[in-house]
Amino acid sequence: MAKDIEVGSGNPAKDYQDPPPAPLIDPDELREWSFYRAIIAEFIATLLFLYITVLTVIGYKKQTDTTLNGNQCGGVGIHGIAWALGGMIFVLVYCTAGISGGHINPAVTFGLFVTRKVSLMRAILYMVAQLLGAICGVGLVKAFQSAYYTKYGGGANKLADGYSTGTGLGAEIVGTFVLVYTVLSTTDPKLKARNSYVPVLAPLPIGFAVFVVHLATIPITGTGINPARSFGAAVIYNNDKVWNDQWIFWVGPFIGAAIAALHYQYILRAGAVKL
Repeated sequence: MAKDIEVGSGNPAKDYQDPPPAPLIDPDELREWSFYRAIIAEFIATLLFLYITVLTVIGYKKQTDTTLNGNQCGGVGIHGIAWALGGMIFVLVYCTAGISGGHINPAVTFGLFVTRKVSLMRAILYMVAQLLGAICGVGLVKAFQSAYYTKYGGGANKLADGYSTGTGLGAEIVGTFVLVYTVLSTTDPKLKARNSYVPVLAPLPIGFAVFVVHLATIPITGTGINPARSFGAAVIYNNDKVWNDQWIFWVGPFIGAAIAALHYQYILRAGAVKL
């Protein structure tokens, strides 16, 4: 059975290889087509995610609108919204993991940057692509369903009535921690080396993490855990309440991602104590 430490010798006996840390600045990336292909993949994936996200939320609100003979107990419900978003993340990560890593979320990109899995240049351009993709995705929903889009709040994130700012911020921090923790754990080189099925199934726990976090936090913030998702909806909907709460959906996810990255790097992946 493979072990990380040879007892008594204190010497590592790894059966896997850790990839070298990504350089902070890597000029060679700018000369590679694969770099730009990855940026395009992040743009398209985030566009599709926001399109499905906002369309699902608006559709649910229309189905439960009693002024249009809707049924308060009808529609897909919170479970349906959570399944749609978690399922879409599963699909998109599966499709883009081999191209860009399937981030689709600035908080995930930030967590991977903190753990030195992506360079600073790649992290910045991924985030720009994700934000632009989110804006375009929500813009498509508004273009196709303009009447319902404005009436039902544009699928924008905001703090729900009855919840304090601290509660909303905490929900975003913990929710993003769960997501980034799952991403880092399922892409761990040790896990992938010892279980051949992990690279194929990695999108499943990531999508499931998105699902369960949405179940817990939709009633509080509508579930952000993705600054691109919140920002794209805010730009197109352009509502004062949404903009006033926008900072929650940036500060919370980035704090959660940083905590998850540090926990992974210095606790889960820390070197074993020499015996």
